[in-house]
Order: sequence, then C-alpha cells, then structure tokens
Amino acid sequence: MKKRGMLNSHISKVLADLGHTDQIVVADAGLPVPDGVKKIDLALKPGVPAFTDVVNELLHEMVVERVTLASEIEGNENVHDWLKKELQGIEQIYVDHEAFKEQTRQAKVVIRTGETTPYANCILHSGVIF
Repeated sequence: MKKRGMLNSHISKVLADLGHTDQIVVADAGLPVPDGVKKIDLALKPGVPAFTDVVNELLHEMVVERVTLASEIEGNENVHDWLKKELQGIEQIYVDHEAFKEQTRQAKVVIRTGETTPYANCILHSGVIF
C-alpha cells in the first residue's frame, strides 16, 4: 500500500500516464461526462468529497500549467475565490459553460466529486517538470 500521496489507484494511474497538455476534468456531481471519456466517480453523497478537496490533492500530485473554468463559476463565489487563491501563478482561462462541456471531450478522465454547488468544475492541463 502507498504510504502517502494519492491513494486512489485509478487516479494514480491516470496521473502517471499524463503527458504535456493532457487534460483532467474535476467535476461537480451534475456535469455530463461525454461518451468515450473515462469517468472516475468519487461521489458518495451530496458534498462528499468536495470539489476543493479533490482539486487540492491533484494540485499536490501533478504539474498544472493552466486551468480552464466556465465563466459562470464567478457566480459561485466560495469555490471561485478558493480557486483563484489556490491557482496563483497558474494561467486561468475562462470559457462559457457550453464551450467548457465541449472541451471535456478531450480529457483523459473526468473525476466526479460529490460537489453540489453550481459550476464547480475545472479542466487541469498537465505541464512538465522541466
């Protein structure tokens, strides 16, 4: 058993396989997952796990060079303010929610959380360590 870090074996495998610019979506409980895109469903009940918990762990485990957000997230002040703080130094791109959903088709995986607040979704774009 791993001693620390990401314990979820499915997420660990995805992280180990990432290349430069590959995308991971962290989604609230309601974001549709496109056909053909792998889904890792962590949702246990409304709010568990929280979107912020999952994003926080991923930011510790992977190099993120940019993040795509739906512009509508600005209406979800708690999550948006948290993201702005946590993503300091990382490029943030805003698109409308329909464009966001279309972009999820390019993801390696969608990680579904138990989050039930509006527009708590992001696309993490993998960077490199060099």
